Amino acid sequence: MDFAIETADLVRTFKIKRGEFLTAVDRVNLQVKPGEVFGLLGPNGAGKTTVIKILVTLLYPTSGRAFVAGHDVVREAEAVRPLINMVSGGETSGYGILNVRENIWMFSQFYGMPGKLAKERIDRYLKRFEMTGDAATKVNRLSTGMRQKMNIIRGFVTDPQILFLDEPTLGLDVHIAREVRQYIREWIAEKKDHTILLTTHYMAEAEELCDRIAIIDNGKLVACDTPAALRATMGEGGAFTLTLSPAPTDTTLVDQIPDVRNAYLAKSDGRTTGELRFTLNSDARLPEIFAAATQAGFAVRGFSKREHDLEDLFVKIVGRRLHEDE
Repeated sequence: MDFAIETADLVRTFKIKRGEFLTAVDRVNLQVKPGEVFGLLGPNGAGKTTVIKILVTLLYPTSGRAFVAGHDVVREAEAVRPLINMVSGGETSGYGILNVRENIWMFSQFYGMPGKLAKERIDRYLKRFEMTGDAATKVNRLSTGMRQKMNIIRGFVTDPQILFLDEPTLGLDVHIAREVRQYIREWIAEKKDHTILLTTHYMAEAEELCDRIAIIDNGKLVACDTPAALRATMGEGGAFTLTLSPAPTDTTLVDQIPDVRNAYLAKSDGRTTGELRFTLNSDARLPEIFAAATQAGFAVRGFSKREHDLEDLFVKIVGRRLHEDE
């Protein structure tokens, strides 16, 4: 098997009303190697969820082909399903009337796991994720974070050859999200022939975990490479952050200044300060930017320069931040 996941001119269209169709996936070609953590990034509506649904045999492609573990997902769906598992952030977490152990056990039996093996793995994962004390707790009494940890266990307990993680840390607190990322690293290091396809809205998470990243927008694959190689396409210069008061509502301040590129608004407290980020090839324009801020009535509360990151790259390629439309 040359590739764990492969798509060839994959297309999926949806009929939205009589005579009108939406192309959600537009001739996407992916090649994911065994042992990779492969990131699939894109804004809402970009087509990444549709791609995943095709790969996990939940949706037929309109045209093109897709292969998972060497099997055609349409013609050999029954061969694909025992080899994969999927966890989505924010999904409904099992059956509320069952407890944690019963839910994980139920899903293990859907995969036909031998009882003794299932019990051993469930015990091991409950201990690993510090949920042994919650094993007898009904799911409808768990916090959101604990329910998602149960989902993560459910995804790993079958030891899938290929695991699809769709926003696995969505809505989790910092501690639990860090715990999930740490185990993803441990699992892929131990299971060197296993593969993870990850979608995330957290650029730092993608950079931390992924060997390669593909960016999809409007159904098209627009970039695919290692995080380092993608950052290198940003060219020379650096990424700058201005913390301004009051919080800016747009990027007009820097849009008319030559050499400023990829400007966008980052975090803001909504009342007193906000961050304006942009890239420059040279520091020579900075005095002009500071003067423009003062003339526009802003006070500069902070300033920093950093190396380009994946957020900057995403803005350059797609024209907006990853989660700007949420």
